[in-house]
Amino acid sequence: MFAAAETAFGGVDVVVANAGIMTLAPIATSSDDLFDRQVAINLKGAFNTLREAARRLRAGGRIVTLSSSVTTLLQPTYGVYAATKAAVEAMTVVLTRELRGRGIMVNAVAPGPTATALFLDGKPQDLIERIAKAAPLERLGEPADIAAAVAFLAGPDGAWINGQVLRANGGIA
Repeated sequence: MFAAAETAFGGVDVVVANAGIMTLAPIATSSDDLFDRQVAINLKGAFNTLREAARRLRAGGRIVTLSSSVTTLLQPTYGVYAATKAAVEAMTVVLTRELRGRGIMVNAVAPGPTATALFLDGKPQDLIERIAKAAPLERLGEPADIAAAVAFLAGPDGAWINGQVLRANGGIA
């Protein structure tokens, strides 16, 4: 993908690392497969993307990773998922410091409950409604809300923001 972008556009200026899955289970009953799959996609996928971006992004570029507000909510059954996303936040900040002098901003967006299949699938409607009401804005986030946060960090208005986690979560926590 990087090679294709370099061929088509002469280089890469913005990378968004947003792949992720979520399987919920108490830590005590989480299988090795559940753990390994989430680590492979959420953490190793982000690592591979960050590593390649660090090697190939042009000076002045932007990297935005996707984390999750569950890293601060720390709710039961979210242990493995929250751990992978907390690790993404740590790599984001470390990479900021490793890219010193190149003018590359590296930040994370940590969505709260957002009306996507990742969040909605498998949850009863009454639980979804309770979670939506928990945020001061009393609604779930929409994909456009998260896209706007990413666009802000990737665009000119995000030029002085570096090594930060933007919790785009409607104030849930």
